[in-house]
Amino acid sequence: MASWSDGYWGSSDGLRLHYRDYPGSEQRPTIICIPGLTRNARDFEGVAERLSPDWRVICVDLRGRGESAHAKDPMSYVPASYVEDMEALLAELKLERFILFGTSLGGLVTMLLSMRHKDRIAGALINDIGPVIDPAGIERIKTYVGKSQSWPTWLHAARHFSELLHDAYPKWSLDQWLVFTKRVGKLSSAGRVVLDYDMRIAEPFRVSGGDTGFDLWSAFRGLADVPLLVVRGEQSDLLTQNTLEQMQAQMPLMESVTVPDVGHAPTLDEPEAQAAIDRLLSRAK
Repeated sequence: MASWSDGYWGSSDGLRLHYRDYPGSEQRPTIICIPGLTRNARDFEGVAERLSPDWRVICVDLRGRGESAHAKDPMSYVPASYVEDMEALLAELKLERFILFGTSLGGLVTMLLSMRHKDRIAGALINDIGPVIDPAGIERIKTYVGKSQSWPTWLHAARHFSELLHDAYPKWSLDQWLVFTKRVGKLSSAGRVVLDYDMRIAEPFRVSGGDTGFDLWSAFRGLADVPLLVVRGEQSDLLTQNTLEQMQAQMPLMESVTVPDVGHAPTLDEPEAQAAIDRLLSRAK
């Protein structure tokens, strides 16, 4: 298992933000992993442990998640703020060349970063998101995001998630659900398992209906000529097969991989995703 260290950087509005730093070769571009709406740096544990120490991997906690500070203004929980925060991290780490792995919201941030930093991006992975977001997935997310819950044990929490998200991961064992639960949850001061994010992230999401306020097709085209991999869950309700085909038509050199028997979003620990990541990294210089 790869070792990692904690790192911190500051946002323009004074927040202390956190990342995990998995050490790796300084001769290769650093991989920066950006998680989804309710997720955190632990979402990429499997990816980072597999790729380090051949690659340096930075796994971020976006504002309001994990060990990053909660925002004073909940309306700053929007893609524009996340992009600004990521630009501050790039400056802090003095990274001239990097690879972006973005899951869901992290994929949107990846696309938006490409509009301003295309020449610095050595490769990109977009996990189960695209320029068109299926409203069915947005409505599903609205049913649970921002709703505070707690459970007496990790096992109770794992059983809850196995019921809530069964359609996304129908073949998972209880052990896999426990791994997932420990990535999305934490122990509260009262010793109960709770979700590891600021419940107020839901406020702008509900107001916008998931709309980023950006032209996402223009953002996606920012990745033209960049080695690009798009991973889709076969049962995804956010990235449809039709949208994936439109993306492929605009980016003939893009590789796409569909992970069978998975919804939103693949963990990137699946064999199909791992093999595709290795192909992407062989092209990223």
